[in-house]
Amino acid sequence: MRVFQNSGVYAAYLQRLNMLAGGARSFSDRLALFLDDRYGACHILKPAMDMSPDFFFTNGDDEILQRYWAVENGLPASSDMEKILLSQIEHHRTEVFYNLDPMRYGNDFVRKLPGSVRKSIMWRAAPSGNADFGAYDLIVCNFPLILEGYRKLGWRAEYFTPAHDPAMDSYAENRNRPIDVLFVGGYSRHHRRRAEILEAVSAIRKDFEVYYHLDRSRLTRLAESPIGWLLPLGKHRRPTSIRAVSRTPLFGRELYEAISKSKIVLNGAVDMAGTDRGNMRCWESLGCGALMVSDAGVYPEGMVDNVSVVTYEDAVSAQQKIVKLLREPERLQTLAKEGTRTVRTAYSKHAQWLNFQRLAGSV
Repeated sequence: MRVFQNSGVYAAYLQRLNMLAGGARSFSDRLALFLDDRYGACHILKPAMDMSPDFFFTNGDDEILQRYWAVENGLPASSDMEKILLSQIEHHRTEVFYNLDPMRYGNDFVRKLPGSVRKSIMWRAAPSGNADFGAYDLIVCNFPLILEGYRKLGWRAEYFTPAHDPAMDSYAENRNRPIDVLFVGGYSRHHRRRAEILEAVSAIRKDFEVYYHLDRSRLTRLAESPIGWLLPLGKHRRPTSIRAVSRTPLFGRELYEAISKSKIVLNGAVDMAGTDRGNMRCWESLGCGALMVSDAGVYPEGMVDNVSVVTYEDAVSAQQKIVKLLREPERLQTLAKEGTRTVRTAYSKHAQWLNFQRLAGSV
């Protein structure tokens, strides 16, 4: 089965990738550096990491990467991104197209796929507005309520999860964890519940080491700029207590490194899937050996409150539970170890790949 996996990179990550790949001069060099940095690794299928000859992986929105491939394969460097991606699929003789970026490459793109492609599968675990994904043979993600919504539209949808990245194992072994509470994620005025949680937990900063690595929205950055303080943008600014513990965003191995130095990773779902939980931070936190403290809800199998994770109901309980855990280091470590064991055993890359093959075969 010849599988082509297309992904995408978060705009804020591109700066790091370009720095890492500053010396790269080919498609293979830039791709190898990207894969080694482990960005989004929980979603990347095992054969991509193993460089399997039957498997092709790319980031279809990385213009530098894609134009390297275009020039190396006889296409003009000015070719548009869709044409390059279609050419890669044709050149690879792809049989199964697996797309993690369907908002960019949706129905119209699927209808242009070469004749070798027998099955098209996409991942989508977020609100999509009025987007139509009906041309895909199968939609996968790990949020049951979102999947049910797809089924109500007449689309085939199946449960499929991220996986443990084996590269996390060396980070999980670290026992020197000077950071008491770590949060890494986006921040905007739309994250109102998240902002409440972050503000409440930041209040413990006088007694504990609290680090927030926030990727601020464009309006939040403007509101907090020297010019922004002169404008009526107060609702977009972070509270003083959050700004006091905030640092720059983290991605890839820098994220793994920060988690490996942290006792607790604070997590909070974005309101998009009702009570369903299971964002990628779950796999990253547990995989790198930290205890995840997250909002209450329905978690993937094995992620159980007070067994492998700890959940909170609101901002007050989040703060109280975190303080209690930090004052009970043996219990914290026991919970963290069980979380790491859970993701290693229940969500291995091998199991993820077998499950993908099963789903592809069922279409």
